[in-house]
Amino acid sequence: MQFLLSVIHDQLELAPSDEMAAIDVFNDRLQAEGHWVFAGGLGFPDTATVVDNRGGDSSVVTDGPFVESKEYLAGFWIIDAPDLDVALKLAAEGSKACNRKVEVRPFL
Repeated sequence: MQFLLSVIHDQLELAPSDEMAAIDVFNDRLQAEGHWVFAGGLGFPDTATVVDNRGGDSSVVTDGPFVESKEYLAGFWIIDAPDLDVALKLAAEGSKACNRKVEVRPFL
């Protein structure tokens, strides 16, 4: 099964070097154990653009995040795991490595 591990943050700051080092170690472990699919960090919310083309003849393009919130999606991992229990264990380790909350959601 594949899971999305979403990194949730509430400060507009990049991870300090010690957290980046811990994230690199965690990423290496995911790769070595065959869980790695893809991962990445995202730009701050003020770099977002929302496109809404649900109706009408033209898209509405809005600068800024879709939701105004203190917390935002800072990055993510997409992993392969045999079940939710393994995904939750990996998410706990990822949360510790990046010092942020991590939400776990399965792909359907």
